[in-house]
Amino acid sequence: MAWQGVVSGAVGVAVMTAGEKVEQRLTGRPDSYVPGRVLERLVGRTDTPGRPSRAVNLAMHYGQGILLGTVRSLMAQAGLRGALASAQFSVLRLTNDQILENATGVGAPPQTWPRGELAVDLLHKTVYGFVTGAVADALAGRDGPGPGQRHASRRPGRHHDVGPVPRAESFTR
Repeated sequence: MAWQGVVSGAVGVAVMTAGEKVEQRLTGRPDSYVPGRVLERLVGRTDTPGRPSRAVNLAMHYGQGILLGTVRSLMAQAGLRGALASAQFSVLRLTNDQILENATGVGAPPQTWPRGELAVDLLHKTVYGFVTGAVADALAGRDGPGPGQRHASRRPGRHHDVGPVPRAESFTR
C-alpha cells in the first residue's frame, strides 16, 4: 500500500509546513535551508555560497516527508496504530533528519543547539509524526486490523503461550 504512505506523508509534511509558516510569522524565525544543503551534499553537488535554491530545498523537505510516510503506513498496516505508534514514528523522523544532517556535515547534534531552536524542531516534527500517523491509521483502518492487532485480539497483552496468527492472516505468506 505504498500509495497510502505517499498520501500520509504528503499530508503530514503539508500540515507541518503550514505550522512552520505560522510559527515563523509569530517568532520572526527565518526559513531553514538545511534540507537543501543536505540534498546538495547527498547528490554530490559542489557547495555554493549562499543558500540553495528554493526548489532544491523544497524537494528535500517534501521528499523526506513523503518518503518517510511510507514507513508510517507500513506500521499502520502491520497493526502499529494510534498515539504510541505516532510518537515512535516522530522519533524516527527526528532521527532521520539528524543522521542525514550530521553525516553530511550540514548539521550539528541536537544537544548542541540552543534550547529554543530544539523545542521548535521537536514541535514541528511531532506535528508531522502525528498528522502522518492519523492519515496512515485511517487509510489502513479501511483494510481492517493488521496482523499485530489480530494477534493481540487472541488474548490481550503479551503472553508466551499465545502463538502467532496463522500465516494466511499475516503479510508473510
